[in-house]
Amino acid sequence: MEILGSTLTSTYGRHRPTPTNFLPAISTMSASYRNRFPHYTMSHSLTLPWRPSTYYKVASANPSLAPLSKSSPGLNPSQILSFPSNRTALFTRYTPDDWYKSNQVNYRDSESSRRSAERLRVDTSRLIQEKDQKTRKVQSDTNKDLGERVNDISFWKSEIIHEIDQMIGETNALSEMKRRMERALMETEGPLQVSQECLYHREKRMSIDLVHDDVEKQLIQEVDCIKSCQEKMRRHLQKISAQLASNRAAQHELERDISDKQTALRIDDKCQNLRNSSDGIGYFRGVERMDATVSIPETWAKYSDDNILRSQSDRVASTKLREDAETILASTSNDMWGQFNAVNVNFTSRISETADAKNKLQNHLAKTLQEIFQTEMTIEAIKKAIKDKSAPLKVAQTRLDERTRRPNVELCRDSVQMRLIQEVQDIDNTIQALQLRLREAEDALQMLIHTKSILEHDLAIKANSLFIDQEKCMGMRKSFPSTPRLVGYA
Repeated sequence: MEILGSTLTSTYGRHRPTPTNFLPAISTMSASYRNRFPHYTMSHSLTLPWRPSTYYKVASANPSLAPLSKSSPGLNPSQILSFPSNRTALFTRYTPDDWYKSNQVNYRDSESSRRSAERLRVDTSRLIQEKDQKTRKVQSDTNKDLGERVNDISFWKSEIIHEIDQMIGETNALSEMKRRMERALMETEGPLQVSQECLYHREKRMSIDLVHDDVEKQLIQEVDCIKSCQEKMRRHLQKISAQLASNRAAQHELERDISDKQTALRIDDKCQNLRNSSDGIGYFRGVERMDATVSIPETWAKYSDDNILRSQSDRVASTKLREDAETILASTSNDMWGQFNAVNVNFTSRISETADAKNKLQNHLAKTLQEIFQTEMTIEAIKKAIKDKSAPLKVAQTRLDERTRRPNVELCRDSVQMRLIQEVQDIDNTIQALQLRLREAEDALQMLIHTKSILEHDLAIKANSLFIDQEKCMGMRKSFPSTPRLVGYA
């Protein structure tokens, strides 16, 4: 609060005229300034200078000169008015309540300002920490992504290098392997006969086990694969030049792809090793808005995968064209061995499934037999319970019958009579419920017996299927022509 009343404390050079109405002496009003404001509402703002004339206008007291005379005995009015500065100084100061409230307002404003500053400081510190953590996390995630990208490039690089090596070896051995084709063609007859016999044996499966499962699909695919390989070896022995050109084109694409991946690997490895303290880093404004990419991860992987698949296809085609004898025979051998292993894996899986189903059927059969025994015991228990309820029913009905012979007014429908009637009804309901449960138990027993026969029949089917797959088919597939014989070596 601004104190602006000090300019009104000057004394007068001469006596002021005595006003008609003025305030009482200081001693009579001193108590009113101690603990409270005046009871009226101030008509001016507390921020404005204090105006004693305003107080004069709103004051309602009309004191006389008697208080002044009594408080100053022996003095006349002219002597009393010789010190006007005392009263003027009194009216220009604030009250103690003003001083106290001003201090309280300053304290509260100070505390509020400090709290606001403290909150701002704490929030700013937290914001700085959060942004710093976020920046480090984003940079760490970027380094992780770069590491994964380097691993992806390295993986495809190793795959392409492997395929290039395969293609070079296949191309170099192309002219030397023609004489081995006829022997390889003869070696394919044995696996073809085994596959066909497996299909014939599996036709002897019974009932629900006669399914077109994965084993049968793979056997059919194996027969088709062997026949396809034979046809390729018969028809394409003379097409060497075209296949060599195709092999060289595929090799060129792989070598160009491996060169691009080597450059990309070097760049990404350099980016991964960059740190905040590394040399050579700088600002490149707007680079994040430039999209100079020409592919996405899917098309990027598909490009290398297509190159590898093309090379593999050319190697398989080399087998068809047979001038590249080693490529043709290696591909044929790989295809046949792969399909042979796939059939064996499916056979093993099917045998395991059949054996597991057989064991579960045996467990279910044992549980069913146990449940049949328990159900039969339950039926006997229900029958015994029904039989045991006959005696209480007879007693209750006999009591009712005897009580009907009471004479005259003694034939009363008392609580005993009501209780006996309720007892008969309860026992009847119990017997009916037990009889209903007996019929349900007998139906369940018949269903269990039917289930038992089904399980026993299914067990016989599973045993037959297990014998065909495990003993007959897998017994024939224990031997398979070795890879050297499949590629034409004697």
